[in-house]
Parts: sequence; C-alpha cells; structure tokens
Amino acid sequence: MEPRAEVAALIQELERHNFLYYIMDNPEISDHEYDQKLRRLEELEAEYPELASPLSPTCRLGGEALVQFEKVRHEVPLESLQDVFSMEELVEFDQRVREAGQDIIYTVEPKVDGLSVALEYQNGRFVRGATRGDGTVGEDVTENLKTIRSIPMTIDDAPPRLIVRGEVFMPKAVFNALNEKREQAGESLFANPRNAAAGSLRQLDSKIAAERQLDILVFNLQLIEELSFESHSQTLDYLREKRFKVIPYTLCDTIEQVKEQIAVIDERRYEFGYDIDGAVVKVNDLAKREELGSTAKFPRWAAAYKYPPEVKETVVDDITVQVGRTGVLTPKATVRAVRLAGTMVTNATLHNQDFISSKDIRIGDTVRIRKAGEIIPEILEVVPDKRPDHTTPYVLPDHCPVCGSPVERDEDGAALRCTGAECPAQLARNITHFVSRDAMDIDGLGEAIVQQLIDSGLVRSPADLYYLDPKQVVALERMGKQSTENLMNAIEASKENDLSRLLFAFGIRQVGAKAGKVLAAAFGNLDALMAADVEQLTALRDIGAITAESLTAWFQNPQSQHLIARLREAGVNFESRNQVTDRRFEGKTFVLTGALNLFTREEATEKIENFGGKAASSVSKKTTYVVAGENAGSKLRKANELSVPVLSEQEFLDMLQ
Repeated sequence: MEPRAEVAALIQELERHNFLYYIMDNPEISDHEYDQKLRRLEELEAEYPELASPLSPTCRLGGEALVQFEKVRHEVPLESLQDVFSMEELVEFDQRVREAGQDIIYTVEPKVDGLSVALEYQNGRFVRGATRGDGTVGEDVTENLKTIRSIPMTIDDAPPRLIVRGEVFMPKAVFNALNEKREQAGESLFANPRNAAAGSLRQLDSKIAAERQLDILVFNLQLIEELSFESHSQTLDYLREKRFKVIPYTLCDTIEQVKEQIAVIDERRYEFGYDIDGAVVKVNDLAKREELGSTAKFPRWAAAYKYPPEVKETVVDDITVQVGRTGVLTPKATVRAVRLAGTMVTNATLHNQDFISSKDIRIGDTVRIRKAGEIIPEILEVVPDKRPDHTTPYVLPDHCPVCGSPVERDEDGAALRCTGAECPAQLARNITHFVSRDAMDIDGLGEAIVQQLIDSGLVRSPADLYYLDPKQVVALERMGKQSTENLMNAIEASKENDLSRLLFAFGIRQVGAKAGKVLAAAFGNLDALMAADVEQLTALRDIGAITAESLTAWFQNPQSQHLIARLREAGVNFESRNQVTDRRFEGKTFVLTGALNLFTREEATEKIENFGGKAASSVSKKTTYVVAGENAGSKLRKANELSVPVLSEQEFLDMLQ
C-alpha cells in the first residue's frame, strides 16, 4: 500500500479501536495487535515526516516537553456550580427555579471529582484544550489532553466549530496502581485521584501525562455552530453519537424524583470506576436556562448536591512499621475492621512520627477514621474518653526493623530513613540507582532485570553484580545469550569508572553527582576519603556540615564497610582519574542557558568542573558568567538585570582553550 494511504488507514483504524476500547468497553483486537499497528504507524511517520499529523494516535504517547503553559481566554465561561449540602437546600433551589415556570424537567448526573477542561474543535479536528482556571482564563494543555485515549481527535459530519466541557479524572484502578508504585519507590502518595489527575494534566512533559492514563467524561456543550438543540439531554445524546465519552444522566420531573436519584447515585457511588463527590442537578430545557441566567458566581439553573464524608469509629489494635524502597520508615495502624466508602478497612496510614505525636495516637485508642478523598483511610482524631488505662505514646524505632541499621531523620522533613547500604527492603532501589547512567552506568540493567536478579536470589547487594555467573543470568526470562554477554561486558567495564561515579552510586544522603566529583577530586582515592573527618570534609567548597556528617556516618556503618570490601575484592576502581590540575575557574560560578550547539549541557558542565569551577542552575549576584546559547530566556534577562557578564558559546570555548 502507498505510504500516505497506509498512514490514513492506520490512523482511522487505531482511532476506531480507541473508541471501542475506551468508550464502548468492547475491544475487537488484543493489546498486542493494537501495539503492532501503532508501532507500524510510528515507523511510517518517522520515515515520512511529511505524513505525520498532530492528531495522529502516536501523539497520545506524549511529545516534547513544554517550557510553560500558555494562557487561554474561554470564549464561553466555564462557570462553577452552587453547592447544596442538605435536602432542605435542594428544595429551596427547586422553589427558586420554579418561579420561572412550573413545567421543569431536571437532569441528574454523578459529579465527577476531577479537573474541568474545555475541548475545542474546528471543522471536526481537535485544535485546543484548556483547563478551567478561574472560569474565564485557563491554561493550554492540548498536548496532555491528546494523551487521553477517550478524547476523539477528529469528528465525522462535524459543525464548523464545537466546544465541549468535560471532567478529566484518574480511574480508581490507575490511581491505586500509581500509589502502590510510588509507595514501593518511597515517594509521597497522592491523597486522592483528583490531586493525581490535576498534577498529571499540568505536567509540562506530556509523556508523563500519557503514563498516568487519564480519562474524561464530557458533561456540557459549550458552543456549537450551525446546529441548535432544545434540551441539555439532546446535546449529551448528540455528543455521545459523535464518539465522546459522556456523563450518564437521568431525567426527573419532580424534586422528589431528583431526591430519589441522588440517593441512588449515593448508594452506587463506590461502584463507579471514578471518584465522585456529589450529584449535579440541572434544568434540562435550554430556553429556561437562558431565562434563569446566572448570578455573579453561579448559574441559577444548576446545583451540586455534595455528599457528606463518611466517618466511623474503630480501635487501633497495633502499629506496624514498613520500610520503603528509599529506606523511609512508614508507620501504619492496624484497626478493627470497619466498612468505609464501600469497602472493609483494616489499616490506616499514619504518615510519620510528627503525625502520630500531633494526634497522640496510641495502641488501644478508639479513633475516628475516614477515607481521604474516598480512597486512603486516615485517622482524623482520637476519642480521649475511650482511651484505656496504661497506654503509652508511640515512638518509631531508632533502628531499621528490617536490617537493624540506625535510622536518621531527614534534615528537610519528618521522615525517618534507614541508613543500611545493603538493607533488603531498599535493595531494588539501591541497585537501580547504583547502575544508573550518572552512577556506574551499567547498560542493560533496567528495573525489570534488577527485580529478576533479586527474586532469583542472585543479587543481595550491589556488590553481587560483580560476582554474577553468566550461566545463571542467561537462564533468566528475557535474557538471551547476546543480552547476557552485553550485560556482563557492561558490568566489567564499569569497574574502570572514576571514583566520583562510585561515590554517587553509593546513594549516600546529600552526595549527588556534583558532590561526588568534588570529593573525588579533593581526596584522590576512596581510602583517603574514608579517613577524613568532618572538619576536613567541610573545608571543601560545596560540602556542608550535613553532607559531611552523612558521609562519615555512612562509612562507619558495618553494611557500608562490607559493601566496600566486596567491591575492592571484585577489582572496582577506587581512584580519581579526574583530579583538577588546571584551576583556571577556581572560585568562578557559571550558569548555562539556552540551546547549546558546540557542547551538550553535560559536556559544558564537566569542562567547568574539570577546571575547578562550579556550574549552577540559577543566576544570582554570586554568578561569575552566564553562557547563553540560542533562545536563552529568563536566566539571560536576570543576568542583564544583575549586570552579570554574558558569554557566547564561542567566547566560552576560547576560555577553555
């Protein structure tokens, strides 16, 4: 088939399968078959760039990261709704509406707890999507919205212009999987799907937004040209025909029927695949809406009934401590089973010691509990009158419950962290960091292979990588003869890395890639660095007291000493090969900005540091030079404001030579 025709056919076919999968929930092909077709389209677009379209299904994978979001003024304001919290307030709303006439029909819809957006189409093509913002001005998040598979990129038999409003959300299943992954990585959890959806939609990198698997439900027709409708329900039916994923609705003739439907949604709210926090009641007749109009804040023809959060009492039977992949100790309360938000709850997060102490939560306490954002169980407060005698305040352990190493409190927060270099709880994270590009740079050791090595018992410490038997590695899933050979060669080559890489690979708190270079250059070898005391360390530029104490404590830990001994035995290099001899940039601070053509940013940074200088990320009065490439922005403006000398790339190159 001719390339242009094949691209057009693939786009049409993939969009059809998106519709069947994400909206109709009735897929016709397997995920593998879909991925094969998508990969073929990617190949064709790469080979024939002139055939690539901004509305291609390949754009749903995310594109180039943005610098910032552009502001968008909404042609039709995205109004907020008046909240009502009781049936009495709902009846008052109905009475106000019926002053415009008794013949009123309402639609009742579940209120999705997400982020409101406007989608704009011209001649059937999706051209722009924007957040609600303040209702008048929002942000252009078109590229991120393209990653949502349920948003049609094109519409058949479309009007010249169309603007619809929808609610972007993160499905509960996706949210739970995301939080589980973040918990394993030792990252902070999202409180609820709404926060997760909002954070994902406002990512400057659309590839991250694509990974978050957001979804949308369209709930209003904002503007349409050359077509007219009499009722809101007609507009929703029309949008559904146009392949939009539309909010479900029910028509009600009386306020009593509205109450009944609100109760039905409340009973089913935990069965929805998305978070809801209420029900929306709208006048169905569009002409009556015009007649009712809006106040300065809300439309008079709609109201949002908000469901109260469910709070129950239970008893804390125990407090346990888990150690995450980053070594953070996370306490959890084991509580007597209680039904909340449609599920049985037996555990509640306690976050950290500060949280426990502030609420004075003790084993045996009766507590009030709810689900934060209807998802994560949390303790609101203790019921003091029901506290048993002889309870004692709970204090987190001062040693890791997994490996026994001392724990330390983060200097910038409330987290307690295990300091063990070989702690089993942190093993996957430690090895993944150890082999990363800026550390030992062992190509072929992705997270999946690392986990396989751990699960098979071949690796219990980063040092074990240097003792792997190729015969055992090749037997692992997805590890053929060639990939095993490549991996073993990469591991062997990493032994020759500079000491600075090894120091960063250790994962010592406060010791990043830059500090690793400073330390390696200053001490020359690992043994000299291990013998240094806090005073010697803090005498170095860029090494503060916290970093110095972290270093000395890490080297004194028996697990660290065992790791170093095994690396030494394996023949890993402990010497610095990048010691600074020419210190022409001593005491000078450079800031790089704009697109560089003569070097990559990493290469320029390395050259600065090799001559004893410092590469900073922001411009200040202490900046010596700003090196400006093409399209330099705010940093260049700041340099001019502060009268900081600005160098072109060629001028910087001349200084190096």
